[in-house]
Amino acid sequence: MQTVNDVITGITFLGARLYMQDKNIKSQNSRSTLLVLLNTRNVNGYKSVKEMMTVGTKAPWGNHVAFLQVSVPKSSNGESFDPIKFVLRAQKSIKRKRNSMAVPLIGQMIETIRKYRGSEAAAKFIHKTLRNSSIGLTNIIGPVEQMALANQPVNGMYFMVVGVPCGSQSIVITAVSYMQTLRLAVGVEKGFLDLQKFKMCLENAFQLILEAAGKSVVTDHI
Repeated sequence: MQTVNDVITGITFLGARLYMQDKNIKSQNSRSTLLVLLNTRNVNGYKSVKEMMTVGTKAPWGNHVAFLQVSVPKSSNGESFDPIKFVLRAQKSIKRKRNSMAVPLIGQMIETIRKYRGSEAAAKFIHKTLRNSSIGLTNIIGPVEQMALANQPVNGMYFMVVGVPCGSQSIVITAVSYMQTLRLAVGVEKGFLDLQKFKMCLENAFQLILEAAGKSVVTDHI
């Protein structure tokens, strides 16, 4: 069974390949890496700041993140016209790495570097990882009920990863769910690509996957 995360990643895979293919047919086979950012915090309910600062707590204060480097599938030999394969490959690749020791080991490695070599060394390690990836992707689960800010209802929201050092990552895609609606935001380095065309490629990828999924359901019922 495919999850929303699988579909988002599949859309990103296919959208990136469609853009690369439109710009340069040879680039459809070029090597690209997607960096999936993960929250590794163990959330067991609401914790106050005092509780999070307590030694030995299960929900310590601070950011707790890890990342997975996933290769973007190539679209040679007409594979770009079978969009479901991008979703299936995204699911297979992320599931394999997520269930491996990669996630906890990366988190422990970053913490070890920070502890023995300092925060600057840990930041350099993360920066190097970002620089060696083509696209960053992360998402969060938002409220299922409508929020209000200063007694004004919030109709929608999105978020973006900011403060990434210049040159480390040129494309960042974020997703957030709110009131059963999923919103994607795209951050692009200025002048790196044609943002409107990239947006169209993502939308086209979504439509291709949606139509292919619909045909698959119809075929299964015949």
